[in-house]
Amino acid sequence: MKILAIDSTETTVAAAVAEGRELTASVTLNGRLNHSETLLPAIEEIMRGVGLDYGDIDIFACSEGPGSFTGVRIGAATVKGLAFGRGKPCVGVSALHAMAYNFIGFSGIVCPVMDARRSQLYNAVFRINGREIIRLSPDRVITAAELAAELSGYPGEPVYFCGGGYDIARDACRDNRNVALTTELMRYQNAFSVALCALDRYEGAAGGDFTDISLSPSYLRPSSAERNRNRI
Repeated sequence: MKILAIDSTETTVAAAVAEGRELTASVTLNGRLNHSETLLPAIEEIMRGVGLDYGDIDIFACSEGPGSFTGVRIGAATVKGLAFGRGKPCVGVSALHAMAYNFIGFSGIVCPVMDARRSQLYNAVFRINGREIIRLSPDRVITAAELAAELSGYPGEPVYFCGGGYDIARDACRDNRNVALTTELMRYQNAFSVALCALDRYEGAAGGDFTDISLSPSYLRPSSAERNRNRI
């Protein structure tokens, strides 16, 4: 089963092609949020590199959020456009859940964090044991102080941070001796992890509605424009 997966929820742009649970090829670019200019060329480059046409893809997958509002919208729209008219599954996954897949083979608490601005983080908490990933919290908006207090409730387990809010979370948890070092490559979005997460979601929901129409971004909170409009 061939999967084309992308992530554009933070500053980087990532794309990967996988054959089931095996990585075929991947590319990650520092797009600096210019995703409208970098995402599609990155996808086209990787498709040319592996010698595939879009018609060869069995599952189109993307991170559906949370993250940069613009990046989330561009990623979802791109996957919808590629899947449109092909009758192939179009699977969106939580960007936070996908990042937990970076730590397959580890044991401990995985804590993806993304800078949500306004002194807040997008976050979810997972326990990982080898290939098993158990969600311990929903995707949410939380302050770094609140997260630090919560993570103190997991004594004796290593805590691994990843995501664009890494430095913020590490600083807030500087007194937590369970916080483990994370290599730079594991801290950020990985499109292969999106592919693995999407495959698990697809296989675990037989008969699920995975169409380009059903794919919907998940922002967790209103955009600045929406908040300002509601004040009028």
